[in-house]
Amino acid sequence: MRRLTQWLRAAAGAAALVTVTSLALPAAASPPRVAAAVQDYCGGQCNDILPPGENGNATLADILANKVFGTRPAHTDDQLGPYSSLVDGYTGLTDSALSTYFDNSSFGVPANQVESSISPRSDVTIVRDKATGTPHITGTTRYGTEFGAGYAAAQDRLWVMDLFRHVGRGELSSFAGGAAANRQLEQSFWQAAPYTEAELQEQIDSVANEGPRGQQALADAQAYIDGINAYITSAYNSRTFPGEYDLTGQINAITNAGSIQPFKLTDLVALSSVIGALFGSGGGNQVQSALVKEAADAKYGTTQGDQVWNSFRESEAQSAVTTVHDGQSFSYGQDPASPQGLAMPDPGSLTQQQLIFDPTGSTASATTAASRAARTASRTTDAAVAKKAPAKLRPLVGVFDKGVLPGNLLTAKHGMSNALVVSGKYTDDGHPVAVFGPQTGYFAPQLLMLEEIQGPGISARGAAFAGLSFYVELGRGPDYSWSATSAGQDIDDVYAVKLCNTDGSPATKDSMAYLLSGVCTPLTALERDDSWSPTTADSTPAGSYRLIMYRTAYGLVTARATVGGVPVAYTSLRSTYMHEADSIIGFQMLNDPTAVNSPQTFQQAAQHIDLTFNWFYVDDAHTAYYNSGRNPVRPADVAADLPEWADPAYAWQNWNPTTWTADYTPPAQHPQSVDQDYYVSWNNKQAPGFASANFGDGPVHRANMLDSRVKALVTAAAASGPKVTRATLVQAMESAGLTDLRGEDVLPQLLAVIDSSPVSDPGQAALVNQLQGWLSDGAQRRETSAGSHTYADASAIQTFDAWWPLLVQGEFQSGMGSDLFNAMIGALQINESPSGGQTGPSTGPVDANESIPHKGSSFQFGWWSYVNLDLRAVLGQHPADALAQPYCGGGNLSACRQMLLTTLQQAAAESAATVYPADDTCSAGDQWCADSIVQRALGGITDSNSNWQNRPTYQQVVQYTSHR
Repeated sequence: MRRLTQWLRAAAGAAALVTVTSLALPAAASPPRVAAAVQDYCGGQCNDILPPGENGNATLADILANKVFGTRPAHTDDQLGPYSSLVDGYTGLTDSALSTYFDNSSFGVPANQVESSISPRSDVTIVRDKATGTPHITGTTRYGTEFGAGYAAAQDRLWVMDLFRHVGRGELSSFAGGAAANRQLEQSFWQAAPYTEAELQEQIDSVANEGPRGQQALADAQAYIDGINAYITSAYNSRTFPGEYDLTGQINAITNAGSIQPFKLTDLVALSSVIGALFGSGGGNQVQSALVKEAADAKYGTTQGDQVWNSFRESEAQSAVTTVHDGQSFSYGQDPASPQGLAMPDPGSLTQQQLIFDPTGSTASATTAASRAARTASRTTDAAVAKKAPAKLRPLVGVFDKGVLPGNLLTAKHGMSNALVVSGKYTDDGHPVAVFGPQTGYFAPQLLMLEEIQGPGISARGAAFAGLSFYVELGRGPDYSWSATSAGQDIDDVYAVKLCNTDGSPATKDSMAYLLSGVCTPLTALERDDSWSPTTADSTPAGSYRLIMYRTAYGLVTARATVGGVPVAYTSLRSTYMHEADSIIGFQMLNDPTAVNSPQTFQQAAQHIDLTFNWFYVDDAHTAYYNSGRNPVRPADVAADLPEWADPAYAWQNWNPTTWTADYTPPAQHPQSVDQDYYVSWNNKQAPGFASANFGDGPVHRANMLDSRVKALVTAAAASGPKVTRATLVQAMESAGLTDLRGEDVLPQLLAVIDSSPVSDPGQAALVNQLQGWLSDGAQRRETSAGSHTYADASAIQTFDAWWPLLVQGEFQSGMGSDLFNAMIGALQINESPSGGQTGPSTGPVDANESIPHKGSSFQFGWWSYVNLDLRAVLGQHPADALAQPYCGGGNLSACRQMLLTTLQQAAAESAATVYPADDTCSAGDQWCADSIVQRALGGITDSNSNWQNRPTYQQVVQYTSHR
């Protein structure tokens, strides 16, 4: 151990020296110098933050030092502390104190704040600041500028970029190891976006056909790729590349034999498909919706059953908070009174499409004693091979045994991003204020990276996804800022294709052909072959399989069933499939100050983005909003949220399976607004008339917490009270981010039912008083003091956490019956608590009721509205959007009250260890730790967990003082 320690110290010192000097690998290091001055109209009032830190490159020596000594490379986690500490400091926040919790996002770097400066080419300079190590790229030519952006991206995120280009191709296990999570993730992405290499290239070629901007975009992307590859060559030669390449067997840690494969343009399409699938799509839930409808019809009859289904769907909830509230409405996705072409699955006939074929080794199913014995022997042998790593690497054996990425990264439902924007009419200096950003999860290194890009036709600073950072995707220009939240409107429909056999024999569910225009046409197979062997980092035994997705002219086959006895395959048709790269032009325009200089030109840029996002804009005088997305035009008699027959009469208008194009709703039909009094978004309903794609967008939504706080600020300002400042808007965001939605918007109804009669049992009365005290304190999940790691009202929070799944089951399960209840929890999970626990029963698709701990984002998906509406009905309040049937106590107040008291007492009896079980980070019963945020390690460096807060990952706070 002593020799290892000495080696590590020496290696760490050498690595630190090499890391600094290698920043200028292709060119000699130059004296520190400031980035070229660019006009900045923010007046020092632009801030941002992106935890844990900008530096995502750790050499093998860095990783070893982290494991043995706990040290980290510079700028690895220096934004995590300020980000986390806002939890304790927000209540007394002032504008002058914002710099304690956010970084300065002004353009350029003052000369005395330059940490390093390099020129990988003569026409570009990359300056890094002392505060965060953010790259500030300044080019004198367009090519040089983008080359520098690629070079800087590889410096900061090469390993992450490489991971995701392999994820996008469905080949993560072959690259990073066969851990179960790696296999789960590549399988889910191959299901969502399988392409041949030729099809990836076709999507590149289509961008070139989009005129001068498309051609410029491809030139930019190629220059960016060239910069990435230049860094790869230099880093390999100097052995300063990420140490994860050594640990996963890509490069030999001793001899340096091996390679890092160069990047190419098609990698960017693969990367784009990952980001689009994660954050920019919506819909595709039509079959599960059909199962709910069929269960409701079976229980109540068709007329009442459809009413029940509609009330749970909440696709057009009148009392839901909407981002646009200025009187406009936008019609999209609404169901007709009598939908035609429905293809509802016969009860019990639905099966998922097989994806995995010919599994071997560690993926083979152990069905016999002999095969189990063989697998055990293989596992023992392969694990031994993995442990033959050099002695100096022994501390790192198995670091990726649980995968390099979460297996449910795509399949688990995501709640992402929020925005608070206030018109200058209500602010302290008459200029609009915005606090906004994307919630993309927490990883180390982060999926996003910070950058500033200044060059011909480009002037922007902000965040971009690793590997796609040739343009800033969320950030600011000289005199404007923009951001986005995931919108999730329905751009993914499900069709039923009739199966057949090409030999004319009767079709079955297993048939491998379908009827297309009356012709029996074979399904198109898209295959990815993966194999893996044990490595230092991942000791998973060797194995392999083939992943095969089948495609039709109506999309990808996801399931099989019978419809009226007819064998069918259900297909998923996403409007952005085969168009993963098309949004590049919109992002290019956002980075171009000559293209964006007003709310209207901002909206025009956002119109070129096909992904489903809510875009927000602010400058010194105006605010704006636009909902982007490639929204298909459906026939007027088609139901958007149920499966349809694959027939031209029910398909998207002018659907062309050769070009994968159709008619799309024009920009005027997308929700949009300019200079509304304020905007809030937390992945909620966009506007009246704009149907929600998912279950659960009802009157209780986490956006309520933003809306009520911002509305209060604006109302006070309008009444000659305090004006809105950057600090007060941050306070509104953080207050909502620390509040339990269930406590703020549902607990009052729960207590109202209980308090409808005196509580005579002393124990029950004490529990009720405890919950009332927590509600009076704001229903927050917040420490007693900074660093205490103990919540105020801890007992009440524990009881409520345990109570939620019990009360939901007690309220609904018996009244709905098992079939409807199970179908519903397959469509919408019961709970999404900060700890990821207390989920209640689970059934249906893999994304329902997934228990995902330490992810920050909470209270997006759950039965909050259903509980609230049902209890209000029991209380005789006749709420808008009421459920079609009463459930709590069968509609009887006394019976409902008794159920709540009984389940409350059951919840209080659960131990802390039961409510908050142990995991890799926390001991059993540790409430604060169970809620805490963990930066999920994508590489070899790990970070400390931090306070829970329901907040964007990357966040801007901006207020411009002037304009061009």
